[in-house]
Amino acid sequence: MDMKHYMLTLGQTAKKASKVLANAESKQKNQALVAIASEIETKQAHLLEENQKDLEAGETNGLDSALLDRLALNPERIAGMAEGLRQITALKDPVGEITNLSYRPSGIQVGQMRVPLGVVAIIYESRPNVTADAAGLCLKSGNATILRGGSEAIYSNRAIATCIQTGLSQAGLPKEAVQVVATTDRAAVGELITLSSYVDILVPRGGKGLIERMSREATIPVIKHLDGVCHVYIDDKADKTKAIAIADNAKTQRYGTCNTMETLLVAEAIATEVLPELVEIYQNKGVELRACQKTRQIIQGIHAATELDWSTEYLAPILSIRIVTGLVQAIEHISQYGSGHTESIVTEDYSRARQFLRQVDSSSVMVNASTRFADGFEYGLGAEIGISTDKLHARGPVGVEGLTCLKFVVLGDGHIR
Repeated sequence: MDMKHYMLTLGQTAKKASKVLANAESKQKNQALVAIASEIETKQAHLLEENQKDLEAGETNGLDSALLDRLALNPERIAGMAEGLRQITALKDPVGEITNLSYRPSGIQVGQMRVPLGVVAIIYESRPNVTADAAGLCLKSGNATILRGGSEAIYSNRAIATCIQTGLSQAGLPKEAVQVVATTDRAAVGELITLSSYVDILVPRGGKGLIERMSREATIPVIKHLDGVCHVYIDDKADKTKAIAIADNAKTQRYGTCNTMETLLVAEAIATEVLPELVEIYQNKGVELRACQKTRQIIQGIHAATELDWSTEYLAPILSIRIVTGLVQAIEHISQYGSGHTESIVTEDYSRARQFLRQVDSSSVMVNASTRFADGFEYGLGAEIGISTDKLHARGPVGVEGLTCLKFVVLGDGHIR
């Protein structure tokens, strides 16, 4: 296969389809989403058969149990894909919305209209349900998409793509609006991320190595986050009950997510009140603790934290703990070691909460809430394409609106300058 020609063809057909999709009415896009959901349910047996091929190949290639679990489809997960698509139909369609319309002294009206980005390329690993989720979000926001899933899920992704294209055709939309790269050749990725004439935005979803490569080599703008080094700071004006519940949930509700707390910061004046109880909770749940010297003086038998620990995203039952003098030092620590993802303060002091919100420079900043809420569904955005820690275009959970941009519109009535 001539990879350059193959990927160029995908880009050209996607760009052509994007022009049709950008002008599609909400009703037609929703019809396509419903048709895709029904097709996925109807083809359940075939999806399971194709997924089994991926699982067998994964076992042969030595994938560990966690990766095999992420790769696996079952009737429940297939039903979840279909339901997710139906939920997207209920989301507000941002395309064509005009905001900030105002009269200028000249008499013209100036406003901003939401429009699709164009062609969105998404590169992701393992989970075949991302194929349906990503396609649904891009479809709702009027974007064509090129999907490049991991080679370990090639059979599953091809089968899901067929369902998507059938649904698009049933709704009268071009099936090329959603295309899955049908080869496992790694050269396809290199070609895709440099298709700047046809692809408008790139979204990598996967490990740090993948995202670093995209950031380094892509000639297309990238929506991304590299790490989720999230913090909870327990202020000395915190309610103890709230603090313990939040710090427990932020770490132990799920360990392998990007919005899980990785470092707990505790004000010196309240450390002896909250740390013994929290440490007992963590240890009973099997969380390995790595702490500063002050913490180790209060709680015996904890490993010493290294400088590297403060900037590490564990994605595992491991937690760093540091006692700080107060709010200023907590903010300084987050500024030095954080990844700009999600941070939370637990305090009953309104002024300190406001200072934390104002001075902490992350995509989500919270007061008296678990970092685990940094999620598209929890924010009312519906499904998300990922979380961005960049400062241009979209920041935080990227849902349907984040897959659009603004253009200025001017309304006049024969006005001249």
